[in-house]
Amino acid sequence: MKADQTLDCVGLYCPMPIVKTAEKIKKLKEGEVLEVIADDKGITKDMPAWCAATGHEYLGSEQAGKEIRVYIKKTH
Repeated sequence: MKADQTLDCVGLYCPMPIVKTAEKIKKLKEGEVLEVIADDKGITKDMPAWCAATGHEYLGSEQAGKEIRVYIKKTH
């Protein structure tokens, strides 16, 4: 998936990937896609819940080895 920005959260554990995502997404323009790379499996449940709570669009995730990539579209 093509992302406009990437946020590396490898080595960070809950709740830091969500905290960092919240900070980073504020800097994006509406409609841009943020790719978050993490190795904490909790992100696959936490990120869709965060998107539902904040109104941003969760586009899905991919896993390659220990790395999980999640994609969020800024909606406002």
